Amino acid sequence: MWISLRIAADRDQAEPLSDALLAAGALAVSTEDRDAGTAAEEAQFGEPGEVESRAWRRNWVVALLPDGTDVPDLLDRVGLTHAAEYVVETVAEQDWVRLTQAQFDPIRITEGLWVVPSWHAAPHPEAVNIELDPGLAFGTGSHPTTRLCLRWLAGHVRGSETVLDYGCGSGILAIAAAKLGAAQVVGIDIDPQAVTAARDNARRNRVQAGFCLPDDAPPLRVDILVANILTNPLKALAPLLAGRVRPGGQIVLSGILDAQTDEVIGAYAPWFDLALAGVEEGWALLAGTRRQGTATG
Repeated sequence: MWISLRIAADRDQAEPLSDALLAAGALAVSTEDRDAGTAAEEAQFGEPGEVESRAWRRNWVVALLPDGTDVPDLLDRVGLTHAAEYVVETVAEQDWVRLTQAQFDPIRITEGLWVVPSWHAAPHPEAVNIELDPGLAFGTGSHPTTRLCLRWLAGHVRGSETVLDYGCGSGILAIAAAKLGAAQVVGIDIDPQAVTAARDNARRNRVQAGFCLPDDAPPLRVDILVANILTNPLKALAPLLAGRVRPGGQIVLSGILDAQTDEVIGAYAPWFDLALAGVEEGWALLAGTRRQGTATG
């Protein structure tokens, strides 16, 4: 038996609290978004030149403790008062890897496109199956924004395109584009762990796709650029992303709440006439074609 201790923590508390719990004897510590599954859910992101936060605005710091741990004493040792918000649960002994894997089943994106965790057999071997091990990176296919982007790619990649996945996370969108027939695929992420996970997933799927940090990116102007981030970074990155799309090329943006679409459409208006291309569970997908004769910078 073990004890699971879930402690509420703000963004600036999560990392030092995690370190303190490990130093105090926790067997493992993870951080979860307290707003997961709601409209306030946050994808972790950052922008070139910024220090990326490794926590959400509102977090659960989850510690696995040995059975018999004196939780009030532990909280005192890590500097928390009796007023701290926490939940204690008893956890039966079990195979932790299998428990984690059981949370991810194959996901049907379209009739011919599936996301299959690496530990599962493909339900439909004849389909385009993206075999995925997300590792520490965002992008399992379970989030509505990822599904929206995958459906768009399944409906628009015809073969021979150049594709850039900006903020690639696990590499799922870039790998999908390659499996759907794109000729050249590049994924960019500011997180080195995401780049590593994406490269591993590309090898697992036996596709040619390059993944790199922003400073190492090749100077491509692509036929399709897809960015599944969040509204604020998408707005800030508008000139940079527009400059990556050739005239006549397409841009696909998600990570946008339905109520925020006008903000993003306005940010990209100098180069694109963006339109709503899909909505799922309150999240929106925008897509548009780069106009001829529009400059960036």
